Amino acid sequence: MKWIESFIIAVRSLGSNKLRSSLTMLGVIIGVGSVITLMSVGRGAEKSITSTLEGMGTNLIYIASQTPGVQGLAAMGMASQSLTLSDAEAIAERVPSVVAVAPITENYAEVAAGDESVAAFIEATTPEYEYVLNFPTEYGQFITARHVASRDMVTVLGSDIAEDLFGGEDAVGKKVKINGRQFNVIGVLEAKGGQMMGISMDAIIVVPITTYQARLFPGQTVRGEDAIQQIAVQIESTEVADIVSADITELLSQRHRITEEGKEDFLIMTQEQMMGMIQQVTGLLTVLLGAIASISLLVGSIGIMNIMLVSVTERTREIGIRKAVGAKRRDILLQFLLEAAMLSLSGGVVGIIGGWAVSWLISTFSAAAGISIDAVVSWDIVILAISVSVFIGLVSGIYPAMRAARLNPIDALHYE
Repeated sequence: MKWIESFIIAVRSLGSNKLRSSLTMLGVIIGVGSVITLMSVGRGAEKSITSTLEGMGTNLIYIASQTPGVQGLAAMGMASQSLTLSDAEAIAERVPSVVAVAPITENYAEVAAGDESVAAFIEATTPEYEYVLNFPTEYGQFITARHVASRDMVTVLGSDIAEDLFGGEDAVGKKVKINGRQFNVIGVLEAKGGQMMGISMDAIIVVPITTYQARLFPGQTVRGEDAIQQIAVQIESTEVADIVSADITELLSQRHRITEEGKEDFLIMTQEQMMGMIQQVTGLLTVLLGAIASISLLVGSIGIMNIMLVSVTERTREIGIRKAVGAKRRDILLQFLLEAAMLSLSGGVVGIIGGWAVSWLISTFSAAAGISIDAVVSWDIVILAISVSVFIGLVSGIYPAMRAARLNPIDALHYE
């Protein structure tokens, strides 16, 4: 029996039981659609974070507090505060190839104006922040050295915060309350787009770091100095990143009286290292989401196997007749494998279309809600999903096909 004949017989067999075939495909459709959707969301999150990092200036080195002996992002998440403003000033003054330095401390706060209030992410920093992290003002002005020196109660609003609090009105000159304390709005940042760890880059507010330390969220190091969380350092070029990192390590080790290598209470990462670490985390998350979604594919494969076993039982007499007129074992095996593969392939194609549609809806509605999740459906995800669906169909059909091929033609003809 030729391939084309086996294909035609498989199509007729599936077509004669349209409802059963459709319900069997449903498991594969849901599984493939889930894989496409979740992996696309994961890819979209990775793309959003990467593009945000790329838009935050170039040639950057980040320094953060860390707990000695703990490595990577975990060290930053559970760190005791160890950096100070004087550390940032020392780096700016004493490390060669450094263009600008911006100390940064962050926290959440409630920002209110009149009857409106929103949750915002505070960036407490110095004037250099505007240039180091590429965050220019759209109108008004950024904080200045005088604001920092005088601990002035001034703030620069992100574009989303300004829109939420004042609508289309000019926010400059207005007053807002941050955690109950009144601040004057001196500027509004340009819309930047993108997110970082779930935080919209347009939903931030900037205040002088000294005001933050004195009026909002005081914090001290173990040495009793006003603490900061991180330092962003802009360097001349990426070619000198390793040299500058080594110089900063030596300087901060001296300032913090660290004599043993590996016991540093600070973590230094270049922009490339940070992007690599974030891509590794988001890549792992994407794989995990895909693995979770694949459970439904397993359920779908079990459904295909069950239906194929039922089909073999129902068509035992038909198999006996075909064997009696000359069909070989491999012809019967091929016929049932084709039926299983066609079930899974058809379900896979419909699942891909459904997954793409759901991904598009997520992107559309999240953008309308201001969350901006750009689900990215790439060809490698589609090829993976369709390959897995066909593979599952073949694997699920092997046992029923072998069972059908091994039937004794005489016993099959007498089967009722």
